[in-house]
Amino acid sequence: MARNRKQDEKEDGIKSVCRNKRAFHDYAILDTLECGIVLTGTEVKSLRSGSASLEDAYAKIEDGEVWLLGSDIPEYAMGNRMNHKPKRPRKLLMHRREIGKFAGKASERGYTLVPLRLYFKHGLAKVELAVARGKQAHDKREDLKKADAQREIRRAMSQRRR
Repeated sequence: MARNRKQDEKEDGIKSVCRNKRAFHDYAILDTLECGIVLTGTEVKSLRSGSASLEDAYAKIEDGEVWLLGSDIPEYAMGNRMNHKPKRPRKLLMHRREIGKFAGKASERGYTLVPLRLYFKHGLAKVELAVARGKQAHDKREDLKKADAQREIRRAMSQRRR
């Protein structure tokens, strides 16, 4: 019996906040890594309410630290004047050896660090970061053709079982 994704996430202690669907379309994902994120109190409350966007977000390595830029965590509705700025840069928490490994890959021409999803794991906010290479238009079309073919195969197999 196949279990659905919601059951798997509940058992693993993972509550997904948002995904960057555009990253899978625009980039070829080479390597992924889970890292923590430094947030203020109102940012955490806003994330727990389930609102965030990683659409135009990317990560940058500066002075041996990794920063998440362009992510949008809207202001907390119940926050006061001490609320956070929605598009501020946020520091990502990684070990030095992980930063070194990722920096080597990401510094090559044509590669970038892209956040794939934002989630809570056992109560801690995490970001799944990937080293990715931009896709050309013909690569995107090829991926769409493969997805359509797989969909047709699944549809034919499900009708065959009936």
